Amino acid sequence: MKIAVKRLSKNSAQGFDELKNELVLANRLEHKNLVPLLGVCLQEKLVVYEYMPNGSLHTSLFNSEKAHQLDWTKRNTIISGIARGLLYLHEESRLKVIHRDLKPSNVLLDLDMNPKISDFGLSRAFGEDQSMDITKRPVGTLGYMSPEYAYCGQVSTKSDMYSFGVIVIEIVTGRRNNRSLEDYDTASRYLLSYVWEKWNAGSMEEVVDSCLGGRYPESEALNCVHIGLLCVQEDPSARPDASEVVLMLDSHSTSMNMRTPSRPAFCFTQPGVVRHATANGQLSTPVSDNEVTISDLQPR
Repeated sequence: MKIAVKRLSKNSAQGFDELKNELVLANRLEHKNLVPLLGVCLQEKLVVYEYMPNGSLHTSLFNSEKAHQLDWTKRNTIISGIARGLLYLHEESRLKVIHRDLKPSNVLLDLDMNPKISDFGLSRAFGEDQSMDITKRPVGTLGYMSPEYAYCGQVSTKSDMYSFGVIVIEIVTGRRNNRSLEDYDTASRYLLSYVWEKWNAGSMEEVVDSCLGGRYPESEALNCVHIGLLCVQEDPSARPDASEVVLMLDSHSTSMNMRTPSRPAFCFTQPGVVRHATANGQLSTPVSDNEVTISDLQPR
C-alpha cells in the first residue's frame, strides 16, 4: 500500500492542536468518502494517510491539462461523493462533525476518481443536540467560508453546506470562487453572483466549463448549479442539509421541483480586511483579518 505523509510545522502550537484533533476524530470516523488516516507521529508532527493517486480536486479542476480529463460523469460522481461524505459527518457518524475547511484542495481523488474528504485538523465535533456554536476566531479559507462564519463566528453544519455549494459551482464552471472575474466578460466580479445571474436569465450554457466541450447533460448541469446556489444562500436556514442534497442528487430532481434561490451572499477581501456582501448588495463593516485565522488565501 502506498502512503502519503503530511508534516505540520514543528514550531506551530496550532499545528500540534490540529494533529491531536485529527487523531481523535479519525479514530471515530470511517466512510468511503473520507480519506483513511493510517497513523501519526506526535514528536515529528507527521500525519500518514492512504495515498490518493489522482491528487486533489483542486489540481484536477484548475489545471488546464487535467481539467479536460474531468468529463461530466466524473464531475457528477465527485459532487455526489462529497455530499455523501458530508451526510456521514453531519448525520450518520457517531459524532456530528463540522469540517470547517472544506475546499477542493481538501478533497482527494482515488484511482477511480472517487472523492474523499481530507484534513480534519480544523474540524469540530458537536454534541448530539448541538446545532450551532460561536467562535471568536474563525478558521478556514476565504472564498469557502460562509458569511455568518467568516463575519460572526457562527459555525454549524450549514457552514459546511455553504462550502459545498461553492465547490459544486466551481466543479461545473471550472472557475475559482476566490478569484476576481475581471478577466471575463461580465459585470459581476464574483463567481457566485455571476452564476446566479446567468442561471436566473436562463443562460447556463455560458457558465459551464468550456473544457467539457459541450458534452454534458444540460438538465444535470442545471440541477447541480441550482443545488449549489441553494447551498450558498445568505440565510443559513435556507440552505439544504446534506441529506436533502443527497436526495436531490439521487432522485434526479429537476430544477423545476426545487425552491428558487435568491442572489447569494458572498465574502471577499481587500488587503487586510474581510467584508460581507448581503444578497441586496449592502456591504458590512470591514473586519480585520487579525480576527480571522486563514489557512489559505488561495487553494493549494
